Amino acid sequence: MSIVTTSTVSSTPMINKRVVVDWLGIAPFLIFALLFLIFPTVYLVAGAFLTPDGSFTLKNIADLFTPTIMSAYLISIKISVASALGGAIIGFYLAWALVLGGLPSWVRHAFLTFSGVASNFAGVPLAFSFIATLGRQGLVTILLAHFGFNLYSTGFNLLSFFGLTITYMYFQIPLMVLIITPALDGMKKEWREAASILGATNTQYWLMVALPILWPSLLGTTLLLFANSFGAIATAIALTGSSLNIVPIVLYAQIRGDVLHNANLGYALALGMIVITGISNVVYILMRMRAERWQK
Repeated sequence: MSIVTTSTVSSTPMINKRVVVDWLGIAPFLIFALLFLIFPTVYLVAGAFLTPDGSFTLKNIADLFTPTIMSAYLISIKISVASALGGAIIGFYLAWALVLGGLPSWVRHAFLTFSGVASNFAGVPLAFSFIATLGRQGLVTILLAHFGFNLYSTGFNLLSFFGLTITYMYFQIPLMVLIITPALDGMKKEWREAASILGATNTQYWLMVALPILWPSLLGTTLLLFANSFGAIATAIALTGSSLNIVPIVLYAQIRGDVLHNANLGYALALGMIVITGISNVVYILMRMRAERWQK
């Protein structure tokens, strides 16, 4: 009995020390999350229900339903839906070609590496790249003009709804590739073999087996792309300035603008964005959990 007691007592400090070391390891992340995510979010939510002098009010929330702000939300949602659907469709076919298309392995590794970089390429550098490429004096625009084709005579305008959408798709497509590739890797060969044995064609296999299994992953990832573009602000401001009335630009004008300056209304705008992106992320998590159950 004394031996067991000695062993238990001696192991307790070791366990406590290990727990302390583990908590110290995640402490930087917890501090970072509190300072730059949790505390600012709480501050924004509280500010949405306050007046500039600190009194409680619901006027900021009511002002979200004014025509100008509702229009900004509608345009932002349209851009986010368009870029999310475009990124999801193109990204899915690219991922399918990499995983199931029989391409050499080095092509897959190179493309996934590029996707990891491109999915994080946004903000001012991305806006400048598109202006230098597809702007009125951009490289592609000038090259097309040498062949007698005026891109802007067709009605194309980079500083527009369509221009911002294709700019967003630059980072939406590689993000889709990165997220959907593991789901395609999880498709078991036995499922295709069983479908072939039962006489199913390739089209029937995809419509009746593969797509129903991949559907939660596809829907969840599309929602994630929607949330990713809905909150983007640096690219939109650098590319279009104030010419396009989307929520991030209106929010920026309310908090930092010289003419439009109502910080508490800006907090309410941010709260609306948090609600929309939060719902998208929650549904994405639920869809991912369902997809993981199918692929186990």
